Amino acid sequence: MNGDDTNDAHERPRSSRREADRGRARRSAATEQGRSKRAKGKGRDTASIAVDSNAPAGTPDLATTVSRSPRPTRRNGPMRVFATVLVVPAIVGTVALPAYAFMPGGETFASSGTFSLTKAEAQDIEVSSLASGAPLSAEGYSVTSKAEIEAARLDQEAKDKAAWAANLASRGTGAYAVHTVKAEGDDYPWWDQTPDDFGGGLSPLRYYYRECVDFVAWRMNRDAGVTSAPWKWDWGNLASGSAHAWAGEWESRGWPTSSEPVVGAVAWFPYNHVAYVQSINGDGSVNIEEYNQNSDHSYHRRTIPAGSALYLYPPV
Repeated sequence: MNGDDTNDAHERPRSSRREADRGRARRSAATEQGRSKRAKGKGRDTASIAVDSNAPAGTPDLATTVSRSPRPTRRNGPMRVFATVLVVPAIVGTVALPAYAFMPGGETFASSGTFSLTKAEAQDIEVSSLASGAPLSAEGYSVTSKAEIEAARLDQEAKDKAAWAANLASRGTGAYAVHTVKAEGDDYPWWDQTPDDFGGGLSPLRYYYRECVDFVAWRMNRDAGVTSAPWKWDWGNLASGSAHAWAGEWESRGWPTSSEPVVGAVAWFPYNHVAYVQSINGDGSVNIEEYNQNSDHSYHRRTIPAGSALYLYPPV
């Protein structure tokens, strides 16, 4: 077999060769078209560079930079779409719809003088039976008038006097000296001495001059028949210089006290004062003699109700 026969044996059919020629022609045309586009692009780049030919050397061309910089691509993601779907209806509902409240059934609220439980659809409340049996309390107050206050004060004073009288009546009687009626008058021997308020000193009975206690101590000595030293009664064996303490000291010594006055007894008053019982009247009132009753260090006489003082009986 010669060489021509070999080529003929491997030679493709005519139709195949035609298809191959058409493909090569199409590829050549596409290649030429691409080359033409690249050539045009280079021409535009050359023109852009020529626009800035007066710019200093080394300065980048703005047009070239802009033309070569990539453009950002804006994408609408699912979150943006979701937010738009929520926000837009909310804005429309707020602006477009009127701000009115409607009751069930399409009725609107209106002012009314009555309350309808059905329309208001109020909740029913069940009250336990225990609540009905709970005690009800109402706080009240009363106003006390001035007359009622005064009546209460007088009633309390009467009760205090009755208690004081009962206290006096409960005291023992014991033995005591009974003196006859003495002559009235100021027989106090130191009536002209300077009292303690003005710098005076103590009397021979060791009480301050012209005090109530010194006068009563003098009368007790006089009734006992003693008018000079040595004295039977003085500050050391009678009572202290405070008239307020005399009733307590009388009891501590076991000397009798009573609500019944007797001549020669000591009339004791709770406001720090003592006096001498000079006589007793038919109506039960008591005549007393005293010094310094008005804080004037002077002699006085007066009549008092029997129940206005406690009577300290003179010891034997």
